[in-house]
Amino acid sequence: MFGYVTVNKPELKIREYERYHSFYCGLCHTLKKRHGQLGQLTLTYDMTFLVIVLSSLYETNTASEQKRCIVHPARKHTVRTSCVTDYAADMNIALFFHKCLDDWKDDKSIRGITGMRLLQRHYRDIQRTYPQKCRQIECCLQQLSRFEAADEQNLDKTAGAFGKLMGTLFDYRQDIWTPYLKRFGFYLGKFIYIMDAVLDFEEDEKNGRYNPLRGLSQPLSQKAFEKECREILELMIAAACREFEKLPLEQDIELLRNILYAGVWIRYEQHIAGKAPDNNNRKDIS
Repeated sequence: MFGYVTVNKPELKIREYERYHSFYCGLCHTLKKRHGQLGQLTLTYDMTFLVIVLSSLYETNTASEQKRCIVHPARKHTVRTSCVTDYAADMNIALFFHKCLDDWKDDKSIRGITGMRLLQRHYRDIQRTYPQKCRQIECCLQQLSRFEAADEQNLDKTAGAFGKLMGTLFDYRQDIWTPYLKRFGFYLGKFIYIMDAVLDFEEDEKNGRYNPLRGLSQPLSQKAFEKECREILELMIAAACREFEKLPLEQDIELLRNILYAGVWIRYEQHIAGKAPDNNNRKDIS
């Protein structure tokens, strides 16, 4: 369900993209340091965004180093890390652990139970460090699981459960910024959940899997359904952007706006383009 909150690279300056990449690499290195090579495999763009937002808001002391890695063995590259990176890495593992748990419960997935067992010790450490945070995450995911098991078609309920989860992740310090961060995370989370449902809709229908948009699609033509989905997504991301703009962010603000106003739409636009007729292959009947 993650991987939507990324940059629109063509619209970034080179130095802006390099800075984004340094946060991404910083999270990757931190995942390996704290949770091993398996931890690196859980790396997401969404958590990189979380790191940049919180680093900007709290103006954290960020360490910058030049390092090599398996992906970039030829030359060193900049890696930025801070206490926020540690937090994001731990939350990333917590979410991936629960994904593995759900995969095992739902499909008896071998990958699911393997990942769960390999990460169990790490998750227990995270529970000790962030007991309340982990309880909140578990509560949101359990609620979402109940909705999906009941074939809930009320989009506000299902997307709202995931929105609460994202709001919990953004609420880093439980301070004066909590209401703003929670609302921002809530609407961004709803956007991510609905986007995931939109992009998976046809495959879910084909395979008889749950999708919260099924009820919305039934009375509509395909064109009207796609238009409705686009409008819902626009409403959700607009609400998220309104809350985002209330935060006193200065550092990396243009990079963050690039992600929120353009980057989040990349996979959607690719999806729509993939469904469009291939005009290059049409026959010339003139």
